[in-house]
Amino acid sequence: MALEMRVLQPDEWDVWYDQLELAFGGVPESPQERKLYASLTEAERSLGVWDGGTCVGSAGAFTFRLSVPGGTLVPAAGVTMVGVSPTHRRRGVLTSLMRRQLDDVRAAGEPVAVLTASDPAIYGRFGYGTAAYSLALDVDTSRVRLDVPPGTDAVRLRLVDPEEALADCERVYAALVPGRPGMPARQPGWERQALLDAPAMRAGGSPLKCVVAEGPDGAVAGYARYRVTPAWDLAGSEGRVDVFDLDALEPAAYAALWRYLFGIDLTWTVRANRRPVDDPVLHLVSDVRRSRPRFRDSLHLRLVDLAAALEARTYGSPLDVVLEVEDAFCPWNAGRWRLTADAKGGARCARTEEPAELALSVRELGSAYLGGMTLASLGAAGRVRELRPGALAAASRAFAGDVAPWLPHGF
Repeated sequence: MALEMRVLQPDEWDVWYDQLELAFGGVPESPQERKLYASLTEAERSLGVWDGGTCVGSAGAFTFRLSVPGGTLVPAAGVTMVGVSPTHRRRGVLTSLMRRQLDDVRAAGEPVAVLTASDPAIYGRFGYGTAAYSLALDVDTSRVRLDVPPGTDAVRLRLVDPEEALADCERVYAALVPGRPGMPARQPGWERQALLDAPAMRAGGSPLKCVVAEGPDGAVAGYARYRVTPAWDLAGSEGRVDVFDLDALEPAAYAALWRYLFGIDLTWTVRANRRPVDDPVLHLVSDVRRSRPRFRDSLHLRLVDLAAALEARTYGSPLDVVLEVEDAFCPWNAGRWRLTADAKGGARCARTEEPAELALSVRELGSAYLGGMTLASLGAAGRVRELRPGALAAASRAFAGDVAPWLPHGF
């Protein structure tokens, strides 16, 4: 029987999501998680592949606005819920889903698509490049001290119910979005993701906790959401603090939150995942080695409308370069483009017949787009070819950002 691809109908969601769980190993999510993602799913942007009455493939997209260098929020498709049944792999199902999805993203006028990859080797062939990494820490708080800035002692900390603090936490998060490329502006409903706290998700830890930092005016200037996992051996306590979110508007509040987490009684490890790779905590700790930093890929990005995407961001220095772009999967991006940017941040990208000065694929442009991966490093790996002396260094300086891009949560 021929396979059929079609847009998801709302009453098909449970069957469609069951297939996704099967593709990821068959472990069912908690009812709380399923309820949240059922509410967030945009059925009209979700695709299913059916073999008779059986769903054998899925792909969805969330409607996001993503921060890019300069602070603009660019419309972006948050690619999600991609999976193929084990019985139907190696039959072109994933390729057909990616083909249809990118055509739909282009028709919707979204310049970029982004995703997090369960297997990062999959998506490069569809033009996605790794645009942001994340940092994980396991800090030995029995040996690592914090050197906090002036004003930290004046910050007031309060333990609050995560639900009651949600509005204040969201105000802090929203204020930070324009200053950090890669952060999605929270669409309605997404604030609930951070509060997921099913007992099955705790792995022996406490219910989710929230501490807020208040400045001298009493306004919330930062927050941390975390869980404490008690543990004991013959030597005594071996508890751990798992940090899920920590955001702050100024250095004293930021440092006060970390100091609080480091000082929780009966714990000797602070574990934080999905932090920015340039997280300021690396400059507060006395011993980075005993904080055990580790890095992994986080956000993968694809330029869907190359010209619109490159014009949406600002550049760190004036630029005038002709790019020869390869894009076999979205051929409307392929060809020669002249990208110019002035000192005020304005940019223009248009097709040209002028000689190319840099040659690269759309994948490399996706990696460099948020300013975290330099074109110079990609050039050193042979992924960008310099056709005019000096063009690579100039373009690399212009694309680079002041802060590392960061995706603070999955989707």
